[in-house]
Amino acid sequence: MPEAASATKATIGDSEFDRDTALTLREPGVYDIDLSAGWTIISAVSGGYLLAVLGRALADALPHADPFTISAHYLTASQSGPAVVRTDVVRTGRTLSTGQASLLQYDDQGNEVERIRVLASYGDLDSLPDDVRTTAKPPAFPPMDQCFGPEDGPAPVEGSSAITERLMLKLDPSTLGWALGAPSGKGEMRSWFGLADGRDADPLSLLLAVDALPPTAFELGIKGWVPTVELTVHIRCRPAPGPLRVSITTRNLAGGFLEEDAEVWDSTDRLVAQSRQLARVRM
Repeated sequence: MPEAASATKATIGDSEFDRDTALTLREPGVYDIDLSAGWTIISAVSGGYLLAVLGRALADALPHADPFTISAHYLTASQSGPAVVRTDVVRTGRTLSTGQASLLQYDDQGNEVERIRVLASYGDLDSLPDDVRTTAKPPAFPPMDQCFGPEDGPAPVEGSSAITERLMLKLDPSTLGWALGAPSGKGEMRSWFGLADGRDADPLSLLLAVDALPPTAFELGIKGWVPTVELTVHIRCRPAPGPLRVSITTRNLAGGFLEEDAEVWDSTDRLVAQSRQLARVRM
């Protein structure tokens, strides 16, 4: 059984993640938010954090609260600071509701610039039947005390940023060759995952988890920013309390683009989220 998290547990309402994804309703379907600099990677805001912001807006706008599937297209890089989220209810039903949302910021001339556009279907995870028929298996990697995070290095890891202070990441040593100047050549990244303040995972934080690890491109010997073009996440069930395990693989890098397939497993060995993203590689 996976070991328990050691961080002091924060309640959901007290968590920095909840405060920094909170939105203010301006009018029906329109929300204001100040994107926190605490979730940046270098100077750009994390795509997973942004997806959680949009996911929270849709949870408020739709009659169902839980994201089942959400697909995001990242159009331009977001920066910390004021932003507006506009939502639209596409369809409502008894078991699923579908909506779309856009996150926008302003340029130097005061014009709105769309950063992200998402289409999502929401439902009630607690109403799903409990049967599981799968050939998927939890990733095998060492216990947390045998894995390593940014704080374990002699100096800040290249490419690290403010977001690492808000996450509990303990990476599988077999996927850390890039940090030692000896990438494995395999497109793999695996890590224990949680929020640094000990907040338990929920469906919205799973939207962050699938995009919070270092890029698999690092283990392919590629350095630098790997911006997301499109990201689709499937939430399969509500995660149990305790640390998550995230496994990400890339099988194909071609034409300057790669895919990242992620699986997120909870403390009961249940597959709680899956995702695929297309990312651009700057060689």
